[in-house]
Amino acid sequence: MKAIDLSTSSFTLTEVLELAGEANVILRTTDGRQYVLAEIDDFAEEVAKVRQNESLMQLLAERSQETTQVPLSQVREQLQGKKGSQRKGQSK
Repeated sequence: MKAIDLSTSSFTLTEVLELAGEANVILRTTDGRQYVLAEIDDFAEEVAKVRQNESLMQLLAERSQETTQVPLSQVREQLQGKKGSQRKGQSK
């Protein structure tokens, strides 16, 4: 599995897809979010590979233990605030 930190690296979508064709890719955004990009060829095989990935299974186990709950109204407010600040930044 290859990890790409988008805050320090610059790849085109084509380059990232080529990498994902060779091995699964973890994309880390500048705000810390992470995504997995994997070529889908046989779903059952992909599920088996994911289950064998100890680091991913550990990450999922840790995240499943999180008990923090955020009300939907609070999430909406945060998202609206981000949209507003993004629009302000674009008009400059």
